Amino acid sequence: MPKIVNRTQEKYLKSFLPPKDELIDSMEKYAMIHRIPILHWQSAEFLEKLIIIHRPKMILEIGCAIAYSAIRMAMSADKISDLHTIEKSKDNITIARKNIIKSGLEKRIKLIEGDALDILPELSCKYDFIFLDADKEDYIPLFMHSLKLLKTGGVIVIDNLLWHGYAASAKVPRNLKKSVGNIRKFNILFMSNDQLNAIIIPVGDGLGVGIKNRAFSNDKRLKNTLN
Repeated sequence: MPKIVNRTQEKYLKSFLPPKDELIDSMEKYAMIHRIPILHWQSAEFLEKLIIIHRPKMILEIGCAIAYSAIRMAMSADKISDLHTIEKSKDNITIARKNIIKSGLEKRIKLIEGDALDILPELSCKYDFIFLDADKEDYIPLFMHSLKLLKTGGVIVIDNLLWHGYAASAKVPRNLKKSVGNIRKFNILFMSNDQLNAIIIPVGDGLGVGIKNRAFSNDKRLKNTLN
C-alpha cells in the first residue's frame, strides 16, 4: 500500500521545520530503535498547532507510550495548563516518567497508570482537549467515555483513522482485517455523531478532529449506533 504522502513530498515539508528539541529528537530515535509506535511527525506538528490555537487549560491523553506526544503538547500549551496522560504498559510507564522529568514538565504532566477503560469512568475532571491514541479495538468505548469528559466547545483528536491507508482500500492484508474493520466502524460512528463538528484529515496516518457542539446527553442513541 503506498504511503499517503510520498517520500519526496515528505522531505520537502521537513525542510521547513525548525531544529528539533534535543529531548524530542532523542525520543524519536529511541522509538525507532525499539520499535515503539509514536505519533507521526506531521500529526505531531499539527497537534501542536491545534494546542496553540485552542489554548486548552486541561488536556487528556489516552495512550501515553513513552510520553512523546504528551511532552510535545505540554510544551505547546500555556504554562498554566495541566495534562493528564494514561498508560497501562509498565515498561512504557518507566520510560515515560524519565522523559517527563527530563522535559522539566513533571509539575504539569500527570501520568496515570492503568487501563484507560477502567480509569476514564472514574475521572471527575472536564477537559478542553482530548487526544486519543490507544489500542484500536478499544476506540469505540474509549471515545464514548471521552465525549462525557469533553467540555462543550472542546476539541477531541483521534490518531490512525486511515490505518496505513487500508481504511479506504478494497484489498486488506489478512492480518489487518480485524483492525481495519474496527477503524472503519469507528470512523462511521465518529463522523455521524451529532454532538461533534468532525472531520478526518489525511495528515500522518489520518487524524480525526472533532469539536463538541453541545453537552453530552444522547447516550442511548450512541449505544444504539454501535449495535
